Amino acid sequence: MANVINEFATYLDSTKGVSQGTIQSYTRDIKQYMNYLNANYIDIQRANKTNVISYMMSLQKNGRAPSSISRALASLRAFYKYLTSENIVANDPTLRLETPKQDKKLPSILTVEEVDLLLEQPDVGTFRGKRDKAMLELIYASGIKVSELVSLEIEDVEIGLGFVRCVSGAKARIIPLGSVCLKALSDYLQFSRSFLVSDKSQKKLFVNCSGSNLTRQGFWKIIKEYKEKANIEKEITPHTLRHSFAAHLLENGADLTSIQEMLGHSDISSTQIYTKLVKTRIKEVYNKAHPRA
Repeated sequence: MANVINEFATYLDSTKGVSQGTIQSYTRDIKQYMNYLNANYIDIQRANKTNVISYMMSLQKNGRAPSSISRALASLRAFYKYLTSENIVANDPTLRLETPKQDKKLPSILTVEEVDLLLEQPDVGTFRGKRDKAMLELIYASGIKVSELVSLEIEDVEIGLGFVRCVSGAKARIIPLGSVCLKALSDYLQFSRSFLVSDKSQKKLFVNCSGSNLTRQGFWKIIKEYKEKANIEKEITPHTLRHSFAAHLLENGADLTSIQEMLGHSDISSTQIYTKLVKTRIKEVYNKAHPRA
């Protein structure tokens, strides 16, 4: 069977164009599976669905993560597909086997104090600082994605009425903004943007220091700069502020449906992860603070 595994690896490389990293992972998974079959005196030509399930259960028993077990099953599926196409085995026992469910990793969020610290970092005495302050305040106040932030045009913000209109694909949503965010936006529009923009036909709300369109990568660098300046140890991405926006609203009594609408989630299940996140945070606070926890 060692020769067959080598031939399978060659097939993946030459015919399917699979990366060397994936081939190595597949080969390693298949060899572990073969060791399991040999240890249990099972011939691969007679291995059935029960044997494959037992192998998956053994991986779980040995502490393998769901993601690792899913990859192992993907490796076996690819291998059995090759074996049946080459008439090495008659049946594929991996057909219609369900992939193990993976627990959704809870998103990382900042505390209110950490958000305040981060948003205090821009030097609002400079044109760039006013812009950065407005962007950070806006993304935390609205929970919009960074791709939506850099796509905003001047007409999408209504300072007087206190909202931002966010267009994503064919859908548009109206998100209210708080007084602190509106003040930062007003200062940026009144005292900074015109000095950054050389082309008066530029419609984008936020521009880089050359007056051109700001990119997602550019905003990511801005956040990284202020994170380091604030000495915040947590990893912070633009999405961290979006997650923090949702979690802080939920902690302060906002209903899930309203948060779903502001985030633009089409399915409420995407928003429900913040409920689990908030419960986890409350438990952590209790365990740290209660004298009999």
